[in-house]
Amino acid sequence: MSAEGQGRSHWFDDEAGPVVRPYAMTRGRTTSAAQHRLDLIAVVVAEARADDPEADQTLSPEHVDIVELCRDAPQSVAELAAELDLPIGVVRVLIGDLVNEELVHVTRPVPPAELPDVSILRDVINGLRAL
Repeated sequence: MSAEGQGRSHWFDDEAGPVVRPYAMTRGRTTSAAQHRLDLIAVVVAEARADDPEADQTLSPEHVDIVELCRDAPQSVAELAAELDLPIGVVRVLIGDLVNEELVHVTRPVPPAELPDVSILRDVINGLRAL
């Protein structure tokens, strides 16, 4: 370690990155019960009762960070992973934990197959214009 980095925390190495590996954050888990609903564009919203996540001693710092980010504004899974600089798989497991604890909920976008067909919308607009 360089002379300038000697004062830094021993949990970080400039070349290797954080010493705590992602699987340690999830206690070795790679999936969660809620993970099947967590595609990249799913939106995570903090619950009203999640007003002070730091008071919950069972939550890791990463859990607390997710709740705080979502409390400011709803965030997609991809946005959370980018903001926390964590792999998507880790973020999915952490969000699954928070869903189980009822600190956040996940909303999914409408699948493209359920959206109205563009040609139908054009026909409706043309019909309205003809009136």
